[in-house]
Amino acid sequence: MLGASKVAWSRLASPASPRALSSAARSLLLPGSGMPALERSPPGPPSGGDERPPGDGLTETGCSAAGAPRPLSSGDAAAEENPCTRLIYQRQPALHRSKLSFGVNRHIIYSNGLSQNQQNYRYYSSCSGQQNIGIGNKIIHDLPRRVKIVEVGPRDGLQNEKNIVPTHVKIELIQILATSGLPVVEATSFVSPKWVPQLADAKDVMQVVRNIEGVSLPVLTPNLKGFEAAVAAGAKEVAVFASASEAFSKSNINCTIKESLARYNDVALAAKERKIPMRGYVSCVVGCPVEGYVPPSNVAYVAKELYDMGCYEVSLGDTIGVGTPGTVVPMLEAVMSVVPKEKLAVHFHDTYGQSLSNILISLQMGISVVDSSVAGLGGCPYAKGASGNVATEDVVYMLNGLGIKTNVDLEKVMAAGEFICNHLGRQSGSKAATALTGKVTANASKL
Repeated sequence: MLGASKVAWSRLASPASPRALSSAARSLLLPGSGMPALERSPPGPPSGGDERPPGDGLTETGCSAAGAPRPLSSGDAAAEENPCTRLIYQRQPALHRSKLSFGVNRHIIYSNGLSQNQQNYRYYSSCSGQQNIGIGNKIIHDLPRRVKIVEVGPRDGLQNEKNIVPTHVKIELIQILATSGLPVVEATSFVSPKWVPQLADAKDVMQVVRNIEGVSLPVLTPNLKGFEAAVAAGAKEVAVFASASEAFSKSNINCTIKESLARYNDVALAAKERKIPMRGYVSCVVGCPVEGYVPPSNVAYVAKELYDMGCYEVSLGDTIGVGTPGTVVPMLEAVMSVVPKEKLAVHFHDTYGQSLSNILISLQMGISVVDSSVAGLGGCPYAKGASGNVATEDVVYMLNGLGIKTNVDLEKVMAAGEFICNHLGRQSGSKAATALTGKVTANASKL
């Protein structure tokens, strides 16, 4: 029987580390990459139980251009700011294996009743702006330190609702979201009520929320007429929407891709004249509900056209949610060859449950702007069966677990999701919100 003080520890912080790790910090260390779950050692030693082999442990390092570890100097500001990128887990042969008091295939259960796997899951779910000791794996080493989240719930999330959402509810939703730290909240769309009845109150909504401070409130303007109406209502930022699929462009906005780009060029010229920022969207970047597969070259062409006409940022949208990392990577490679990655954002729908994996691979490729919708609201009125956008709560939860800063208060976003879902009479589409509600909601802002 394994006594709590008798478990042998084979992986501890190196005594030669420039900064000693506390026992609390050691308890958060993750096993080395590729280590089978059943061979994992406990995350930290009990008092007086250090029986580890010499030289087997964690070493804090810097990173040279060639990738070789170097000692971390006290003046290494980057490492001080984000130490999780400077921790390299060194797996070395465990000497004197016969002295270990447990077998390599035994799944260790601790006194708190949690297994090693559960300990790790708890660790991942509790990371935020704190020092994420243990995430030093090269796979996530190059992720951006900050990610901007663009909230699209009030527009893209609500536009497909069959029952008209009252104006005051839309306004309150925007106000709640604006207090959460989200830097951008897409407010509404100045499109013909004939095509999108849900957003017929765009003028009324914008006139109330336009003076909210500390957040950008872009609105969708499909043509010059919509642009003029948006500016008259007080809009300070606009967005245009083009498709990478010819068939979808014709069915969605009744014109070809070339014709749509000509319309948006008129909007771009007017926006430039009035010094109003303009964002661009590209839909169907992976697949189309009408014609199926969409070549990456088509996406790159449309994205470059929008960028060249003056869009400060181009959001790439998987409108029907069919993308996987295998199809997203070549699409991003094609677009990034003609548009700087710093000017790109990703916008994924979660029809097949692939949004978070697609976001992660996008981050690994250098993207640092992500569109999402509170409570996973949304869908495309012209793409039957396409479920909502990826939930903002789920994105924030994942980014927190990766130690990526967003400045977004998860608890407040959850409050916004609860507010709108109560009105709509449905459960949140966010898995994180569903799991946290009623359990640790009070501590959600600490995650």
